Amino acid sequence: MVPEQFRALVLEEGDGKPRASFRTLPLSALPEGDVLVQVVYSSLNYKDGLAITGKGKIIRSFPCVPGIDLAGTVVESASPEFKPGDQVVLTGWGIGERHWGGYSQMARVRSQWLVPLPEGFTLEQAMAVGTAGFTAMLCVMALEEHGINRDRPVVVTGAAGGVGSVAVALLARRGYHVVASTGRPELHDYLRRLGAAEFIDRQELATPSGRPLESERWGGAVDTVGGDTLASLLRAMSYGCSVASCGLAGGSHLNTTVFPFILRGVNLLGIDSVYCPMPRRREAWRRLAEELPADLLAEMTTVRGLSEILDLAEAITDGQIRGRVVIDVNR
Repeated sequence: MVPEQFRALVLEEGDGKPRASFRTLPLSALPEGDVLVQVVYSSLNYKDGLAITGKGKIIRSFPCVPGIDLAGTVVESASPEFKPGDQVVLTGWGIGERHWGGYSQMARVRSQWLVPLPEGFTLEQAMAVGTAGFTAMLCVMALEEHGINRDRPVVVTGAAGGVGSVAVALLARRGYHVVASTGRPELHDYLRRLGAAEFIDRQELATPSGRPLESERWGGAVDTVGGDTLASLLRAMSYGCSVASCGLAGGSHLNTTVFPFILRGVNLLGIDSVYCPMPRRREAWRRLAEELPADLLAEMTTVRGLSEILDLAEAITDGQIRGRVVIDVNR
């Protein structure tokens, strides 16, 4: 039975930052779309934190329901691809930014955005992966397609965050020697359980050296930080190897030279999870279900209620969140 009303977090334009409130809305308030989903879980991502706190210009039109991920059950469908009862996952495509997102008990979306729940995953596990884990898998796929050296360490920056945690687990599972970069030494044991073999303080990578090249050190890198950290990685990449760049927690500017590219054949791979084409999207989800061990996913995941989201948004933008946070929209 389709509920007549639903609860959602709604952001409205405010003076300097969005105004957030929990509201009970009629189904008629939902935007257009050919599939109606009863949402069970969403997740917490850095972009969600920026949207809710107003620390980043994420929301493109107000009012808006944030939440760039959702997982739930189809209750109405005008698409031949989906029928009521199907369990589905949605990440990206501008939900929680341009379109109403997952911090809601109901969502009306376009069928072209939906991925069937991967075999072997529950809805909760799919949101434990979410955009962060999906991005991590896209990074691993890109590195292996464009240049990664098993004979040298592979470094993951922002390793204790959502993307970083999943990247550490995936790379270690595939037999790479993973070096985790973090500024939180109290999380070394956690990262070691995910598969990290060594650690490097994030400040060591974020300090500019003034040299265009360093000694060849890394066989590959997943970078969630950007800025001076990304420039440092590029200077120290081994010949023909790659950096998968997917974040800007440390800044959006890149101060580098052409030397890593023209003298060492280094590849800088941009990773976009929002508009990733559907065939590659489905392949990434298939591999996540096959390659990410359930016990490691559970190790990096906590479940919190939607009622806690305002505090969680502040925490993730302040770098205080470990791993992945699943949001139960009915709590």
